[in-house]
Amino acid sequence: MLARTAGFTLMVVVAGVLLPMALAVPLSQRLPGMRIFRTLFTLPFAYSASAASVVWLLMLNPAMSPVNWVLQLIGVTAPGWTTDSGWALVTVAGVTVWMVSGFNLLVLAAGLAGLDEQVLEAARIDGASGVRNFTSIVLPMISPSLFFVIVTTTLTALQSLGQPQVMTDGGPNGATSTLVYSIFNQAFHNNNSNYGLASAQGLVLLIVGVLLAAVQFGVIERRVHYR
Repeated sequence: MLARTAGFTLMVVVAGVLLPMALAVPLSQRLPGMRIFRTLFTLPFAYSASAASVVWLLMLNPAMSPVNWVLQLIGVTAPGWTTDSGWALVTVAGVTVWMVSGFNLLVLAAGLAGLDEQVLEAARIDGASGVRNFTSIVLPMISPSLFFVIVTTTLTALQSLGQPQVMTDGGPNGATSTLVYSIFNQAFHNNNSNYGLASAQGLVLLIVGVLLAAVQFGVIERRVHYR
């Protein structure tokens, strides 16, 4: 279960940070219509976990799935998104990424909007451009926003309950039963009252959270450049 929780968290954090970053860079350009695109991309932030899960259940329903229809057009057989043990956790993680991307996009876009134009201009004069400019100049300047996004996304992934509960109910065969879902299942689900095991799992979740926080604030934060 710990390995499953770790895999789920890793998928959500990596995709939930890289995807908004890839979108924030072009959306930060001062071009016509960019405000509309930013609004559209940040809409998932307004969804609750239950609402988002129901929406994606409908989107992936084999009887009416537009996702499966697109895959069929290009000759790809759609998997059992929520019924296949190999795909269920990936599907739930994908929905979680979709949910957190809106907020992360807002934070990263705000960081990009606050960049010092004089520093960027000096870097261009010195010959920095493209990937070198982004990794050596832009990324360190937005590192506080990036660090904040990593921490909040990690916490969101560890606490994700609505998605596995609504979409798969922890199945199939426990494939999406993460640590926080197991706590809920043992203590409250289906009239269960195994509070002792749930409390023990809650303590494990607390320890995992503290260890992750120690790594993030003790290692990653050292690379953050505060102005």
